[in-house]
Amino acid sequence: MTKPTHLKVALVQQSNSDNAQENMAKSIAGIRDAASQGAKLVVLQELHRSLYFCQTEDVDVFDLAETIPGPSTDTLGALAKELNVVIVSSLFEKRATGLYHNTAVVLETDGSIAGKYRKMHIPDDPGFYEKFYFTPGDLGFQPIQTSVGKLGVLVCWDQWFPEAARLMAMAGAEILIYPTAIGWDPRDDKDEQTRQKDAWVISQRAHAVANGVPVISCNRVGHESDPSAQSEGIQFWGNSFIAGPQGEILAHANNSDEQLLVVELDQQRSENIRRIWPYLRDRRIDHYQDLTKIYRD
Repeated sequence: MTKPTHLKVALVQQSNSDNAQENMAKSIAGIRDAASQGAKLVVLQELHRSLYFCQTEDVDVFDLAETIPGPSTDTLGALAKELNVVIVSSLFEKRATGLYHNTAVVLETDGSIAGKYRKMHIPDDPGFYEKFYFTPGDLGFQPIQTSVGKLGVLVCWDQWFPEAARLMAMAGAEILIYPTAIGWDPRDDKDEQTRQKDAWVISQRAHAVANGVPVISCNRVGHESDPSAQSEGIQFWGNSFIAGPQGEILAHANNSDEQLLVVELDQQRSENIRRIWPYLRDRRIDHYQDLTKIYRD
């Protein structure tokens, strides 16, 4: 496929409730708004159909999972075809009973599923008990070919791992995309909250720099209570952003509001950056064998 030289991209930062239909309606409204502004690629946040249910371990939550293809991909595929846009969605995939994934799905402009990515790095921390729900992905780090280019789609916790970004870039990804659900523990003081948020932004901007590609990071926003009442819940910090191939911020949402970000990417500039800063050329793969070890004792 021939990719456009100039590509208008968008992300939808939204808050969520326990009403899946209302959450999906918000996502759809954001996609429509983005398309009306000329966006050809629209990115949704992690698990945009529901609350972030991983604050507790509850077997009843598996009822939220759906197959791929399934109802959400049918709905979003029809929307992608209607609006002539590519959509990156994030779903709780039911692969089989007892086997579930945190899966990003890319819908092509003809309504078909261009590809999917199953989250590879699965966290297990207080308030983020994802290992209870999600089996680690088995599709590897493979970009998804679309009419707007090769998309390196990763999910949330993946964004802290430079290996994931690098492998996507090595396979030809032209944009790195991170649907995300991350926030603060309200009990942390303001300085700690700032350090956490800044680290999150810096890490992903570094992926843009180190690989010479734009980054789209779409996070949720708003407070979500802990169903077990064992904590004060999570204050999702928003701050969704789009960065260029040198890590420069092209658009940045705030930490409190639902927002739509729309930016035009100059893909030729990304090409030029990779020519001037040829990191892939200068990699010393003959001395990287220890990267396949968990730790060098």
